[in-house]
Amino acid sequence: MSGAPVQRLQASGLHDGGFAHVSVVAPGSTVFTAGISPLDKNGELVLPGDALAQTRRCLEALAEVLAEAGAGPETVARLTVYVVTDSNDVLGQVWRIVDDWFAVTPAAIVLGVQVLPYPGQVVEVEAVAAARL
Repeated sequence: MSGAPVQRLQASGLHDGGFAHVSVVAPGSTVFTAGISPLDKNGELVLPGDALAQTRRCLEALAEVLAEAGAGPETVARLTVYVVTDSNDVLGQVWRIVDDWFAVTPAAIVLGVQVLPYPGQVVEVEAVAAARL
């Protein structure tokens, strides 16, 4: 595998959902993020209970974390988004924000969960990415 640090592939026998089914990271440094919470620079939760605003803040914070590691949105190989909801509509709205944020959406999933660490927190993201070498 030469060229880009992440190669995204579709399995030809599976439904094309608009995202890669698998990402292969070139040899070198792999970046694993911690869970990224929707906190501002002062550690305050952004818009408690607002899944869409919190998704945007988590993605902004993810970009900062990736940059610090020598990576970027284009090098994300795998993304997991946790949302406190049992609503398919909310999960779909969060997915659209995630999908729009990436030029090429990586292998990703948006999961409904019961609770996250901070009171009022309804979104958290974590990613695996390739560092630019």
